[in-house]
Amino acid sequence: MSDTLRQVQPGDTLTLHFALRANGDTEVDSSFGDAPITLTLGDGTLTPNLEYWLIGIAPGEHHVFQLDPLQAFGEHNPELVQALPLSDFQPDKPPMADSVIEFSLPNGSTLAGRILALTDTHASVDFNHLLAGLPIEFEVEVVEICRQPRD
Repeated sequence: MSDTLRQVQPGDTLTLHFALRANGDTEVDSSFGDAPITLTLGDGTLTPNLEYWLIGIAPGEHHVFQLDPLQAFGEHNPELVQALPLSDFQPDKPPMADSVIEFSLPNGSTLAGRILALTDTHASVDFNHLLAGLPIEFEVEVVEICRQPRD
């Protein structure tokens, strides 16, 4: 079967163009106008919520999805906003309001947090995804299905 007749399935490796727009108008990321990207569904490049919208698309198809927060990056969770002592930050890299910092976790992975506010002793850090709580426009054009998952 030719790849042009195939539709995207979980685990496929794809070449595609995509764009993310917060509130349907503020472009956050886009490969349109540049080289397309290649990714494997399930590799973490896209969230599972966004990968869901790719399933069933054939190469050459172009779609624009209007997603509510639960369909995209989830609702903003106030429990993920934490006050961290300034002593937790590297002295040579003090936190700055509205900056994003990568925090190292004990398991070796990292987690991004946005500094919301600073006091003399603490930083208020939001560990929600930067697009949590926002409606998202997800535009995608599948260029090619490069490889199917192995059974």
